[in-house]
Amino acid sequence: MSSITYKNLPTVALAGRPNVGKSTLFNRLARKRRAITDPTPGVTRDPVEMDVFLCGRPVRLIDTGGFKLETDGLDELVVGRTLETLERADLIIFMVEAGAVTPEDEEFIGRLRPFQDRVLVAVNKTEGGRLSAEAWNLLAYGFEKVYLISAEHGDNVGDLEAAAVARLDFSKVETAEPSGYGPIRVALLGKPNTGKSTLSNRLTASEASIVSSAPGTTRDVVEGGFSYKNRLFKILDTAGIRRKSKVSENVEYYSVNRAIKALDDADIIFLMIDAQEGLSDQDKKIAALAHDKGRGIIFTLNKWDMMPQTPNTFQAAADRVRFLFGKMEYAPVVPISAQNGTGADKLLNTALTMYAQLTRRIETGRLNQSLARWQEEYPPPIGPHTRFSIKYGVQVSDNPVKFVLFASRPQAVSEPYRAYLRNRLRQDLGFSMIPLEIEIRPSGRSPQKS
Repeated sequence: MSSITYKNLPTVALAGRPNVGKSTLFNRLARKRRAITDPTPGVTRDPVEMDVFLCGRPVRLIDTGGFKLETDGLDELVVGRTLETLERADLIIFMVEAGAVTPEDEEFIGRLRPFQDRVLVAVNKTEGGRLSAEAWNLLAYGFEKVYLISAEHGDNVGDLEAAAVARLDFSKVETAEPSGYGPIRVALLGKPNTGKSTLSNRLTASEASIVSSAPGTTRDVVEGGFSYKNRLFKILDTAGIRRKSKVSENVEYYSVNRAIKALDDADIIFLMIDAQEGLSDQDKKIAALAHDKGRGIIFTLNKWDMMPQTPNTFQAAADRVRFLFGKMEYAPVVPISAQNGTGADKLLNTALTMYAQLTRRIETGRLNQSLARWQEEYPPPIGPHTRFSIKYGVQVSDNPVKFVLFASRPQAVSEPYRAYLRNRLRQDLGFSMIPLEIEIRPSGRSPQKS
């Protein structure tokens, strides 16, 4: 989509039994790999939504979970969510695979009867005319037309797009030019079953993410949005990240990679930690990745309502976090209950303050006045091999925040002195909650990074 934002877009839902190619078609229509595709049936669980252009017209495209006849507890949630999505969709693209119609297809056709006037039928995997004769048998179920496509190769997908656009009402679509700043992008990361989807649903006041006690329920990155104190937020609910030795399925491998990649798309990370279970090695790795990328991070202690409510319980938990994340003492710790909403306001207020710091710019004059004062208060060493002076500095980027300082002898600037400068930048110039990168350069020579 372009930088223009849209409201009241017509919605198009892709539906059908597992493994008929819904996610492949979603990615083709979106012109990017947004939904996870894999031969394993039932890969998509949560509905995956994205604003896309079909034949140049903007629509909200939804990839739904597969419909099954035989279901377990989680499958029932997926099927239920699929049927809810179909009820609100303006158009349903019902996908079947080329070949014989299966009992699941027939059952799903029955479920589609109430929506018959807003259903298009796409027979997938018909590249090169494969099984095209059998595809026309679907007309016997009362459909006026079927579209023979190949989501993988793109055959006749343009005809399907045109048919979809012709059936949609765009009269209520509104556009708005960008307001100068976009939404605050927040990624929910952490181990499986720490409450990421519960928090996402609470913040967005929706049921976009399926919530289950089964670890690994979320696979795709599920996006949602909401407004708080006149600021827009975009939430990225990700798959739980487990140790590599426990990531056995290809699907989970891709899910974890998508979760890690969400770091690139986010401004702030809510690192979800089960307050009862405590921290894990994976939490440390996620935090380290966020720190290295210059992302804001909030240690979010979920299920706090299950902890003993004694005066020093939180302080002890916060101290534990500080001990395990020694280099991230700047990152705030916030206790919440995603289930009942306790602490959600404090979490969002903290995110607003953090975002203001991530996007803060310091004037060069003020920075250099501060650098001179800091060196007076804590002079650099004066030995023949340790002597140096910081001549001047400049902030070269925000979000992530980076400063370049020019020194007489960059190689002599020790790590303790760099740490001192970082701390003063945080304390004196308003960067108390976020990571900072400092690069030390000599005048007229190649840079050296801290």
